[in-house]
Amino acid sequence: MLRTTALLAALAAPVAAVAQDLPTSPYLPLAMAVDAANAALAACAADGYNVSVAIVARDGATKVHLKADNSGPHTVGSAQGKAFTSASMGRDTAGLAQFIGENPQHDGLRYMDARMVIQGGGLPIRIGGALVGGIGVGGAPGGHLDEACARAGLDVIGAE
Repeated sequence: MLRTTALLAALAAPVAAVAQDLPTSPYLPLAMAVDAANAALAACAADGYNVSVAIVARDGATKVHLKADNSGPHTVGSAQGKAFTSASMGRDTAGLAQFIGENPQHDGLRYMDARMVIQGGGLPIRIGGALVGGIGVGGAPGGHLDEACARAGLDVIGAE
């Protein structure tokens, strides 16, 4: 009996040490994602734009998607793609489009992943300096207007 107890204790010790050493990383809570999406949608609605807003987690998985009444069917894919691109690349989609335009040798970035949309309206979501996701807005008559609505969403949750 003593040997069995000693063996079990020896086997359990490494498991406890491993559990204590698990990495932790910041993430975007669903409640914050919902608040940001609602604020972005409201900002665009206040300006008369029927848009879609998508929020993705750092890994690109969709957390929230809102589609305004009377928004076009294309706005869904646009918003999701912009959010995915911002989370994946860690930068705004308008800046990425400009970078590719000025550096044609990097045009391949457009085709890295079929989910990417490289047009204005996507912003990375950073909280406390950590990249935790992306927000994308699609449907306003210009990427700069989509981006302004996305920024309103980030401002509500205190994201950078």
